[in-house]
Amino acid sequence: MKKIEHIGIAVRDLSKANGLYERLLGSPAYKEEEVPSEHVKTSFFRVGPNKIELLEATHNDSAIARFIDKRGEGIHHIAFDVADIHEEMQRLKDAGFKLLNTTPKIGADNKLVCFVHPKSASGVLIELCQEIPQ
Repeated sequence: MKKIEHIGIAVRDLSKANGLYERLLGSPAYKEEEVPSEHVKTSFFRVGPNKIELLEATHNDSAIARFIDKRGEGIHHIAFDVADIHEEMQRLKDAGFKLLNTTPKIGADNKLVCFVHPKSASGVLIELCQEIPQ
């Protein structure tokens, strides 16, 4: 793992949360997009070298909707940038971590992604991210 890629925050209303984080951080989101595979709309903010991703559910049965129903708004996951997502997935699987998907999926911000089950990581959902070559 190279670095923390971003921190994901589940929100009920992306527009309202964008306004709050714009005021908090002093700058607007640099990107907004919908990720159909995850049933979410996202926006990204830069904070120095770090990023914050806000996530709003687009379907009532999505992972973000279930998270908010159970826990309310808040930190949903920590994402790590990896050089080779396939290699990192195998390394973590060999080390006893439970992965939530067997192959990487296309995620937001031009990334391949894979999630590590929170029960494998002290209750924290971990996302692995690899930039998709252009």
